[in-house]
Amino acid sequence: MSEEFVFFLYDIATYLLNGITQGSIYALIALGYTMVYGIIKLINFAHGEFYMIGAFIGFYLITSGMPFVPALLIAMIGSGLVAVLIEWIVYRPIRSAGRISALITALGTSLFFQYAGQRVLGADPKAFPQAIKVKTYQIGEIYITNTQIIIFVSTILLMIFLWWLVNKTKIGKAMRATSFDMKAAQLMGINTNQIISFTFFVGAAFAGAAGVLVGLYYNTVEPMMGMIPGLKAFVAAVLGGIGIIPGAVIGGLVLGIAENLVVGLWVSTYRDAIAFAILILILLFKPAGILGENKKEKV
Repeated sequence: MSEEFVFFLYDIATYLLNGITQGSIYALIALGYTMVYGIIKLINFAHGEFYMIGAFIGFYLITSGMPFVPALLIAMIGSGLVAVLIEWIVYRPIRSAGRISALITALGTSLFFQYAGQRVLGADPKAFPQAIKVKTYQIGEIYITNTQIIIFVSTILLMIFLWWLVNKTKIGKAMRATSFDMKAAQLMGINTNQIISFTFFVGAAFAGAAGVLVGLYYNTVEPMMGMIPGLKAFVAAVLGGIGIIPGAVIGGLVLGIAENLVVGLWVSTYRDAIAFAILILILLFKPAGILGENKKEKV
């Protein structure tokens, strides 16, 4: 192999590594979309704002001197509690009003958080404190930072925890029963309102974790930061199969890798466009997503 081709392979490996890092973030956010949709068939477009809230909770805690891991856990809990409050105040009263009403409400909630955040926190981006000293490791011509390793490992651990929660616990069984048939679950004595709130909590907690990890990686946070990643995570959820937890993970990784390959091999300004091009293609050719099964559904 020529030297140029070897360096080209190194470049591809670097783009893949960056894509996996970015895709891990998308996967964490997309899990919230897919969990909530799987339970109550709601596309919660305010979900990206829980990512922003988690980032700012982590920002203020780490700025105050708290170590990274406790700050991450508290940010997850804080994001989850805000989501439970929103579910109780905003979504629960309109749950039986139809999907269009819920969708409009979700969009309004998203805008409320964005502009309230600008009002309360200020519109200027804020430098995220250096919670962990950045180290770079070299493998051949491939460079990887400890921050990327932390993001990838944190994502794997959280996904393992989610798998255990859904498949091995009593509340996970109740979540699956509620998702399958809410009325039957109620007849079996399951408090579906509590299960729905818990689902919002877990999904938002994962988004909050993604917010702190992104702050650590990109070293900046701002009130509008949840809009584009939130939309891209929705694309990832649809790509993998909305309502299917493994699909959200696959969709996030595929989207992250696709974006970074476009940036590295084509034109960097098309980074955002590729996500929505993928959404259009998946809706045209396989609307149910990679792991979903096509079926007719009345909206």
